[in-house]
Amino acid sequence: MDSAQIARIFEETGALLTGHFLLTSGLHSENYLQCAKVLQWPHHAEACAQALAAHFAAEKPGLVIAPAIGGIVIGQEVGRALGCRAIFAERESGALCLRRGFVIGPGERAVVVEDVITTGGSTRETMEVVRAHGGKVLGALSVIDRSGGEAALGARYHSLWTLYIPTYKAEECPLCKAGSSPVKPGSRK
Repeated sequence: MDSAQIARIFEETGALLTGHFLLTSGLHSENYLQCAKVLQWPHHAEACAQALAAHFAAEKPGLVIAPAIGGIVIGQEVGRALGCRAIFAERESGALCLRRGFVIGPGERAVVVEDVITTGGSTRETMEVVRAHGGKVLGALSVIDRSGGEAALGARYHSLWTLYIPTYKAEECPLCKAGSSPVKPGSRK
């Protein structure tokens, strides 16, 4: 699966949105990639996951972990493709942590999976959850890297579609200066 195929899927499913958006990172953008509109279709989720899983299959990870909520569906599918368990970290008091009885064993080899990376903050935070529980991070995967490859994760990383979509701090946002108010379509309200 190459970036042209992913772009076509995003276009066909209406997952590439245009407007004024407030991203999870707190930044503003004129475009939003709503992976959930792609991943709602099991055949697309499976195809994306198989393409992503191929990048870590040789390492035989024992665990896929995703930050909730955006990474849960693709994380589950990558876990299926790799034949390992898939869990998610979720926010409690503002920080990602393990809940629901999830555990990470000492030395357990994990891959972090996300739907969209903008700054890489949630992915890095999920990596820290793995390390804090004694696991080993093999690397990270995402369907989309909207940073243009600039998000520094400090680990091996692959995305299916890397593109640069400009983002702005609220005080520098040209859309805000023009009188527009952002909407927040993501998972953290």
